[in-house]
Amino acid sequence: MEAKAVDSALSAIDPRRCPLCGQPNACANQMAQVTGQAQPPCWCTTATFTPELLARVPVQAQRKACICAACARAAQPGPQP
Repeated sequence: MEAKAVDSALSAIDPRRCPLCGQPNACANQMAQVTGQAQPPCWCTTATFTPELLARVPVQAQRKACICAACARAAQPGPQP
């Protein structure tokens, strides 16, 4: 991939949106960065992310955008609430 295309792909990553579904990810860490105000612990600190779910995140979004709670829940094995 050309450097220009890579720069374009990276700039298209919105850290406030889930890289899997595009919905807001409600990341408290990102909110703290944007607002400069401390936030309560993020929901993700108690969530479990399966290796299979993490593998679905596009390479260009890894460590740039958080998975949302709905996608994390949907990826859990067993019955869904």
